[in-house]
Amino acid sequence: MAKNNEISVFIASQDATCDECGEALGHDAWITLTEDNKALCLACADLEHLIFLPAGDAALTRRSRKHSTLSAVVLKWNKRRKRYERQGLLVESQALEQAEEECLADSEVRERRRAREAVRRVELDRQYVEAFAGRVRQLFPGCPAGRETIIAEHACLKYSGRVGRSAAAKTLDDQAIRLAVIAHIRHVETQYDSLLAGGYGRRQARQAVEADIDRVLTRWQS
Repeated sequence: MAKNNEISVFIASQDATCDECGEALGHDAWITLTEDNKALCLACADLEHLIFLPAGDAALTRRSRKHSTLSAVVLKWNKRRKRYERQGLLVESQALEQAEEECLADSEVRERRRAREAVRRVELDRQYVEAFAGRVRQLFPGCPAGRETIIAEHACLKYSGRVGRSAAAKTLDDQAIRLAVIAHIRHVETQYDSLLAGGYGRRQARQAVEADIDRVLTRWQS
């Protein structure tokens, strides 16, 4: 099990639905639980920007956790042993890259990254990502160059909880696009992740950065 101060993500053993956005997540969905045991998808839990590092390499896991402002342990119920077991860690991409640099020789780093990018390309529907990114640029013309693609790729991964995988997002609904942009701003342009890592509750942390998000949105919309 995770330690008391760790954020836990559970791989559901049965069909799950997010209690906040209402999205049907299906079987084996990745969810978090609120204090009153309500299920949240990764998007609603503000963890959708993290990437999965499977268990198995203790040094890489330790260093990735050290460099990641926000991380979460992934747990799955073992029916035979009747306990939750660690599957790996969700960490920030830059933290994983820095940890790889520290753990591996240059050639091994490149090979690992190529393998990860190959998986990422399979998970991404490139045409959909380009359409999503184009709509981000239309709605937020002040968005820094290239950021629309980063937002689209994070939002559209075939991964439980991503904003871009919802039915509304697939029709390029303006509100779904806006939610993806807000999620990106929250994690990249504010101190939100640091607040969560420092013990703030999700709602408390969101309130703390709300004004910062509004300022960035206003700038990007112009």
